[in-house]
Order: sequence, then structure tokens, then C-alpha cells
Amino acid sequence: MKTDGIILDIDGTIWNTTGIVAGAWNIAIEKTNKKAGASIPEVNAEILQQQFGKPMNVIADNLFKGISEEEREELLEMCCNFEQQALEENQKDITYPAVIRVIKELSQSFDIFIVSNCQDGYIELTMKKNGIEEYIKDWECFGHNGKSKAENIKTVALRNKLSFPVYVGDTLGDLLACQEAEVPFIWAKYGFGKEIPEEKTSGIINSFEELKAILEN
Repeated sequence: MKTDGIILDIDGTIWNTTGIVAGAWNIAIEKTNKKAGASIPEVNAEILQQQFGKPMNVIADNLFKGISEEEREELLEMCCNFEQQALEENQKDITYPAVIRVIKELSQSFDIFIVSNCQDGYIELTMKKNGIEEYIKDWECFGHNGKSKAENIKTVALRNKLSFPVYVGDTLGDLLACQEAEVPFIWAKYGFGKEIPEEKTSGIINSFEELKAILEN
């Protein structure tokens, strides 16, 4: 596959934070339940894997039922703050095998970018924790500008004058965003997404290492 820019998803593609994030979010949920007299259920890694990749406000609507919109916004902000702290402190290796090495290797031939539906600051944290800041040319996210993943893929492509970018992600939402943005989608099958029509993809990788074999300048 010929490309002049690789745009990466984060969760389910670069690393899997869901176990750590679930613990952080449950602290926020417990505080909210006590304060608001609510009964919001705890989350776990499996639940978050089904939600990650969606815009943050959609995740809040899906998981934090029974409280007002204002309370959902407050809880989401608390979740993100606790999550940020937990990930900053984390010492476990939660990055998928070979991701850091392959990003470094690919950066010698390709410009690499990140587009995610995450909160503002999460991409910077991801790059910092994985030591890949110098290899990522540009990035964009829902939390920064409130735009959809499709719009942000197009924004990054336009901003960096990409003629034929590709997007590497793991969920059906990623595929649909790529279809809307008219960008080829490479499915990271090792990630969170399960029910993805393979014929709609432009490539499938069962490990990040395999990305090298299907790309060419």
C-alpha cells in the first residue's frame, strides 16, 4: 500500500489502558454515587473496550445514566483527571508488542500522526509515556476541538498536505470514520474491535510489526 502519511489510533492500536482506567474511573464513580445519591454501576476493562473509540460525551451518556447532564459532565471530568494521574504513575508495560520500535523504524520513511476521540491532553500523555514524541509529526482529537474522528482525519491530512494517508485503527467506528474521510483503513485486529467486515478494510494486521510489510513509500 502506497502512502505519504500514517495516522494512528491510540487505544486498542498503540496500547491497552482499560484495566488502569477502569480502576481510576471507579474511584470517580464511587465519589459521585455518594455525593449525588446515585447508583452508577462500576466499569471494568471489558466494558471500556466496548466504549473506547467513541467521543467522550457519548461514552458518558452510555455509562453514566440516572444523573443529570451537568452531573455527567462533572463525573467525566473527574474520571479523566483520575485517569491521567493513574496513567502518569503507571509502571506496567501496557503497550502492544513492537509498537514503539516499529514507530521509530517507520518514522525514517513516513510521517506519522495520531487522531483519536480522546480527551484533550491524552495524546500528549500517550506520546510521553511511550517516548515517541519526536516521531509523531502532528495530532488531533475530539477533546481539543469537538470534531468527529472523520473530520479530524481530514483536518490532519489537509494541515500536513497529505495526498494519500492511511489510518490504522481497531474498531468499527474507526472504519466508518475512514469511509467518511475517504481514507484507507488498516485494521489492527489485535485490538478491541471484533465485528468488522474484512472486505471493507484496506489491510489487516495481527500485530503492529506487520504494519511494515503492507506499507511502501
